[in-house]
Amino acid sequence: MRQHYRNQSLIKKIGHAFSGIGTAFKNERNIRYQAVVGLFVIIVSFILHISKTDWALLLVLIALVIATELINTAIEGVVDLCTFSEDPLAKKVKDIAAGAVVVMAMVAIIGGILILSKYI
Repeated sequence: MRQHYRNQSLIKKIGHAFSGIGTAFKNERNIRYQAVVGLFVIIVSFILHISKTDWALLLVLIALVIATELINTAIEGVVDLCTFSEDPLAKKVKDIAAGAVVVMAMVAIIGGILILSKYI
């Protein structure tokens, strides 16, 4: 399987990536919440007519939160595959991955406030 994946076209690999994103949105409540918050920020940014530079910064922050959540989801899935009972190391790994999402979300919130506050 591994060798087969390496030989796939770029288009197929991108298709797999979008499938993974779709699976995460379908199955993970937190990523849907983050997407809704991101959409809200985008709507507010349109209303406030923010600069192109501020648009770029906000879009990067939104993308980083969603990407971090995707990575967290993948890590949790791998841990679940590898453990069949409650394991302290598995909990530790999952908690650390979730912590990464919290850190990124906090940075995005602070960044969003700093960016949007100058337009209000």
